[in-house]
Amino acid sequence: EFVYIIGETGSGKSTFLRCLYCSQKFLEGTAKVDNFNLNNINKTKIQKLRRNLGIIFQDFKLLEDRNINENLKFILKSIGWKNSNEIDDRIRDTLMKVGLEKKANKMPYELSGGEQQRASIARAIVNNPTLIIADEPTGNLDPKKSIEIVNLLKEINLNGSSVIIATHDYDIIKSQAGTMYECFDKKLKKIDNLS
Repeated sequence: EFVYIIGETGSGKSTFLRCLYCSQKFLEGTAKVDNFNLNNINKTKIQKLRRNLGIIFQDFKLLEDRNINENLKFILKSIGWKNSNEIDDRIRDTLMKVGLEKKANKMPYELSGGEQQRASIARAIVNNPTLIIADEPTGNLDPKKSIEIVNLLKEINLNGSSVIIATHDYDIIKSQAGTMYECFDKKLKKIDNLS
């Protein structure tokens, strides 16, 4: 599934996403992600859940003291990967998917904003997650780069990962079809069109 959560700044989009990856707790209602009940999830289960998620932040959150290759390697090692050849192969394949294969040894500050966002996407997809959560992934990008990022996420979606994008950028929604929910006054409501 490819889902947009739309709404104005401050409407609760980012808070909702943080609840999905258990950085915050739901205060009302019930929620499940990947068969995990988020209302009473313990730390061990949170770690298991997060191994199946890819999270893309609007401010990239790349490790500034490591090159792009090392950023991805950090993720794989943190979820238990040990074989160096398998790690290198996965990183190479992932960087090719996002068009950064020639930037693997660059530090984050050496990349443009669009390249940093693609590196952030690479970090999110390197473990083949079942769900990708993207919080305003185009918020710091120009319109052309924004469309490229959404197209890349759609391609990843077509390869089997579900994608949830929180955005207030209606132009990107028009570029790729998806299910839409509006966040208003801290509530989600499914909508059929942008009106």
